[in-house]
Amino acid sequence: MALQDLTPQLRTRLSRMERAVGWFVLLAILLLAAGFSYYVYNTAERKGWFKTKAPYFTFTDRATGLNIGDPVQLMGLNVGQITSIEPMDPDNFQYNMYVEFTVKAPYYDYLWTEGSRAKVVTADLLGKRTLEVTKGSGGYPTYTFYALRAVNINEARNLPEPQRWVLGEEIIDRHGTNVLMKALSPLTNLEAIVSAGYTNLVVLDTGDKHKTMTGIWRDQEGRYETYDPKKTKPYWLLSDEAPAVTERLERLVSQVEVALPNILALTNQLGGVLSNGASFASNLNAVVLQAQPAVRNLAAATAQLDRPGGLGEWLMPTNIIQKLEGTLSAAEGTLTSANTNLSVLVSNLNVSLDNLAGITSNLNSQVEANTNILTSISRTVVDADQFIQGLKRHWLLRSAFKTKAEPTSRTNTPPTPLQSPKQEERK
Repeated sequence: MALQDLTPQLRTRLSRMERAVGWFVLLAILLLAAGFSYYVYNTAERKGWFKTKAPYFTFTDRATGLNIGDPVQLMGLNVGQITSIEPMDPDNFQYNMYVEFTVKAPYYDYLWTEGSRAKVVTADLLGKRTLEVTKGSGGYPTYTFYALRAVNINEARNLPEPQRWVLGEEIIDRHGTNVLMKALSPLTNLEAIVSAGYTNLVVLDTGDKHKTMTGIWRDQEGRYETYDPKKTKPYWLLSDEAPAVTERLERLVSQVEVALPNILALTNQLGGVLSNGASFASNLNAVVLQAQPAVRNLAAATAQLDRPGGLGEWLMPTNIIQKLEGTLSAAEGTLTSANTNLSVLVSNLNVSLDNLAGITSNLNSQVEANTNILTSISRTVVDADQFIQGLKRHWLLRSAFKTKAEPTSRTNTPPTPLQSPKQEERK
């Protein structure tokens, strides 16, 4: 049916429907574009497309486990990504792989010239590795965002607001050994700088901070240089590289291959030891079975030792114990009587000693009272001896004093007659 054949009412309704459908399609397109724009913005914000990124590079032995686009981590956070992995020139025998990466704001503020390094560490057991940067511990920030200027000494003296300006380089003495002033120090002591031989300086304006990097630190020159994203080479972070898991597995396999013969020999020795242990256990079982009667007898014998006197009854028969008790009783009686007799004997001996002491005391008193008694006794003894000798020579009594003939000796010395002590003293 043609449109001209429709009634005016139908044509009016159809035109209204067409306009409604057109507005609906337009609204859907706008909503779709808004949603897509929000998705793109959210993705860009999440991935840091709108954030400032500081470029860095490092060198590695190999690119195993590293890919372009892999995240760069700092203290466990994803702070950037790898942007380039290229091999070095064939005539470069010191470094193998060039790895360039970026760190987004504000995490590049953690990277300083001292303590910050690029570490290539193992991520999993399948050979994957990741790049991790470490927090700085000193030195200077790798990049600066303050306005950077190169001025001479006269311009430095005429800089407006001197408290805003700091040094952008290290001031070294004329001998080139000692650092007189560090970078980022206030620009106050210009005379010391002039005395060190400096005519031009690199200074930073702390009152003028940009959103992008204005300068990059050069370790060899000891100063900040103007940063140009298209011409300036990124900052170099020294690397600490860990071997990949595959290399570690290869080393482990080689070590296992070397140690495997020793392990097999050890297992053989262990098998021999186990077999010997089994035979020893079987022999020990037989010995235990044979020792069971002796153990039972010993248990029965020792069961009587838990009461007083049990050990004596076990070692000696009953008749011997009875005889021993009788012997001990008799010995006890004998000792008792001997003790009594000994007491009486000691008492009698004491009386005899007392009498002897009285006799000697009386004799002593008699000798002290009569001083010539010893002379008289000695004379009496001498006279008695002469009397006896005279009786021996008398013819009537000579036979009574006969003695056996003694063998003659070469020298017959006549006996010496007895003499008193006083006669001996007179001689």
